[in-house]
Amino acid sequence: MSLIQPASIGKKTTARTVGRHQQSLMAMLSITLVMFGGIGSRLAYLQLVEGSRNRQMAENNRIRLIPKQPERGTIFDRNGKILASSRLSHSVYVWPMAPKKPEWSVTLTRLSQILHIPEADIQKRLKQAGYNSPTLVRVARDLSPAQITALAEYSNQLEDVEVYIEAVREYPNGELAAHVLGYTGEMSDEQLAKKHNQGYRLGDLIGQMGVEAAFEQQLRGEWGGQQVEVDGAGRIVRILGEKQAKSGKDVHLALDLKLQKAAEAALGDRQGAIVALDPRNGEVLALVSRPTFNPNIFTKRITPAQWRSLQSKDHPFVNRALRGFPPASTFKIITTTAGIESGKFSPNTVLQTYACMNIGGISFCDWNRAGFGPLGFAGALAWSSDTFFYQIGRGIGGPTLIEWTRKYGFGQKTGIELAREESPGLVADNAWKQKNLKLPWSVGDTVNMSIGQGFLQVSSLQTAIMFAVPANGGYRVKPHLLKDNEEAKNWRESLNLKPETLRVLRQGLRQVVSSGTGRALDVPTIPPTSGKSGTAEAFGNNSHAWFGAYAPSDRPEIVVVAFAEHSGGGGGKVAAPMVLKVLEAHFERGEKKQGEIK
Repeated sequence: MSLIQPASIGKKTTARTVGRHQQSLMAMLSITLVMFGGIGSRLAYLQLVEGSRNRQMAENNRIRLIPKQPERGTIFDRNGKILASSRLSHSVYVWPMAPKKPEWSVTLTRLSQILHIPEADIQKRLKQAGYNSPTLVRVARDLSPAQITALAEYSNQLEDVEVYIEAVREYPNGELAAHVLGYTGEMSDEQLAKKHNQGYRLGDLIGQMGVEAAFEQQLRGEWGGQQVEVDGAGRIVRILGEKQAKSGKDVHLALDLKLQKAAEAALGDRQGAIVALDPRNGEVLALVSRPTFNPNIFTKRITPAQWRSLQSKDHPFVNRALRGFPPASTFKIITTTAGIESGKFSPNTVLQTYACMNIGGISFCDWNRAGFGPLGFAGALAWSSDTFFYQIGRGIGGPTLIEWTRKYGFGQKTGIELAREESPGLVADNAWKQKNLKLPWSVGDTVNMSIGQGFLQVSSLQTAIMFAVPANGGYRVKPHLLKDNEEAKNWRESLNLKPETLRVLRQGLRQVVSSGTGRALDVPTIPPTSGKSGTAEAFGNNSHAWFGAYAPSDRPEIVVVAFAEHSGGGGGKVAAPMVLKVLEAHFERGEKKQGEIK
């Protein structure tokens, strides 16, 4: 548009007309001066006041960062078999400045339809990154073939959307060892806030539980990427700089895949746990918890509804091998130890057992409601007589029993690398009872504790460490998953047990299998074995079943503990056969069973 209009051709000019023209010209000149003055002021403001900001915006629009995700380290078992690795997949990234463009509404709608992600979630992710950010933002990963095809088909509607090939986590054995391995998932806002200064960024994947979380720093690697210059259409003009992504370090576990499979099969669909470890150095050879989950589901985005559905399935993300339950009669190992070590009972003690005993005005009965006649320590362990151990507990008193319970490591974390998921359990005492129940400790509490009932809470892993003590000659060991954890391997804490205490324990635990409640393990498929059963009372008369064992009895190299939650059966009948299956797998020594096809 022109500011000054030309005179009409052929029109006659008069003085009056000339005056009007002069007035018009003066008015237009004034308006022009005002307009140019305003534009000049605005330009000066943009140059002087907002110059650096606008230069940065221009630079951001011209220079962009294309991130390259590192490949996560591989997790192996003790024999080099893969437990967790990576595979290639397609991920979708969006340039954060895309919402500023007029065609964004079309892009957003189409992207949401293809990825099955709400539009608001995509918008939120880009807003978190900052619309002026020069770095691509990932909005979806592990695309299906159908999604990849759709993105290509509608590419004309998807400006500022990029598809890249990158690695995602893969667990080739599915649910196997899920509670040991854990899983990876996108960082929450809270996690990002805590770890932002460690090089993590929006959309990063991080180990969320298990080994993936415990060894995050070794496994994660370092991001790489390219700094590129683009033209007005967003096409790359040149690469300004490049940094290669650095893969994470591999992790080798002490876990034995073959034994893990046997333990998983032995537990089956029962709710509970199985732990196998080397009593000589604490290496965890197998660790199973049920119910479980498939960590591969986390390679894709998990919606809140899916997460709630997973959580409602009897808490599958709880590692029951590391959570406390009443240990029942397996605890009689500690009561035996405390009784002899206190000096109040000799190794040759013989006590009469009863159908029931009245202690402190309460009737405490034996599990068979008949008693077993006179028994010594070994016989009482073999037949798991409750009334025998009631008398031991009452004789030594609560403080002594509690002291030895803690010496065995109960009431504290074991030191396994999965510290975030491990419960210390509970060893109650007078102070605890006064604080929580406003009642003093009673002789009835001691009697209950002497057979592994009452307030006592112990995990399957802690129970396995207890069995390791008589197996290795009287030492607590530190359980560990990392194969080359030399510090843990060499850690041994002596309980300073008398030789006669160890002798009685070993004799009694051997008799459990040879002639007592654990005869399910007295079979030719495994070497002579020692063990102890346990049946813990639970609400609704639906008892927990325990069995712990070590083998060979003369030179133990493995401890196995099986726990079946709310099994409704005894430890010798329910849990002992599970332990047998694991021991058979261990002592098979790689020999092929009849009819097995490799």
